Order: sequence, then C-alpha cells, then structure tokens
Amino acid sequence: MTRWMIAGGAVAVAALLGSCTTMSKDQCLAGAWGEKGYADGTSGYPMTRLDDHAKACAKYQVAPNPAAYGSAREDGLRSYCTFERGWAEGRAGNTYYGVCRPQEEQAFLPAYQDGLRLHAVEDAFETAESALSSAEDRIDNREDKLKAKQNELRGEGLTDEERDRIRDRIQEVRSEIRDARRNARDARDALDRAEWDVRRVRRELSGRYPV
Repeated sequence: MTRWMIAGGAVAVAALLGSCTTMSKDQCLAGAWGEKGYADGTSGYPMTRLDDHAKACAKYQVAPNPAAYGSAREDGLRSYCTFERGWAEGRAGNTYYGVCRPQEEQAFLPAYQDGLRLHAVEDAFETAESALSSAEDRIDNREDKLKAKQNELRGEGLTDEERDRIRDRIQEVRSEIRDARRNARDARDALDRAEWDVRRVRRELSGRYPV
C-alpha cells in the first residue's frame, strides 16, 4: 500500500514536471540521449521524463532516441535504487517515483521511508521554531507600539476626541499583545513536542543510519 501511495503521489508531481523546459536548445541539438538518460536514472526520474524532453526539443525539430535514453536510464537507476540512496532521498524529502524494481525496493524503500520520517519531524521542528520566532517578534513590535501610544497619550494639546482615539488604540494593541503571547505559548509547546519527536526518531534510527 505504501509503495503505491508514494508512486501515486509521484504521478501528480511528474505531471508538474512537464510544465518546465527540461532541455535547452543546445542540449536538444547535441542529442546526447544516453547521457541524459543516465542522469535522469541517477536522479530517480520515471521513463515518462522522456516525454518532457521530447516536448522541450520538438520546437527545435529534434526527436529523442528512446532506446539510447532508456538503456542509459536503467544504468543510472542501478546507482539510485540502493539502501544508501533511499536514505538520502528520504532525508532530503525528495519524491520517489516508484522506479526501482521489486528486488531493489527491498533495500531502497525501507531506507527511503525512514529518511522521510526523520525529514518530517525535523521539518515540523523548523516550522515550530519559525512560528515561535514570529510570535516573539510580534510581541516586541506591539510592546514598542504600546509604549509609543502611551507616550503619545501623555502629550499636551490633545483634544478629548484624540485622547479617546489613542486610548482605543492602546486597548487594541494590548489585545494584540495577549494574542501574540498566546501564540508564542502554543509555538513553544509545539516546539517542545517537535524536539521530542526528533530525538525519538533519531534514537530509533541511530543504529541503522548516520543520524
């Protein structure tokens, strides 16, 4: 089931790849389809990547060589479909397109999934850390604004209407500070949980991978 979930999600991502130009004019005219196939294989691209190249080169009246591309891509996949590469791809959060043969997936896929696990908890940690930093910055900003408004209220020559307007704004800023402090508390809790998850997953994987 997991394999097909990964491969299924990869189909959608692969469709997006076609919207980008995958080869330049010089690359198309050079016609080094073997080199391109090998590079795509080592990157873990599916065979449908050739369709993207064909579209990119069609404007230059250049057609691909599927046989040369496919053969070289298979060579490239041999260096991709390994235990070590599975771990590296998962750690980087890269998409797996289901390109490895079943016997190769026995080594590649578990390492890839473990890498994804660690990538996910580390990403959650970074997100929580960023949220906490943003909340703290907002607290500092609003506290500075509160002081400025309080100083403004002590100024001379203000009308009653102006003082009322400043007081209203002071109340708004105080409310914003309370919201920011609440957000900061939530972010700290999320950061603590994320840090615990990172330590747990690293501990679980430490015997098998360089974490």
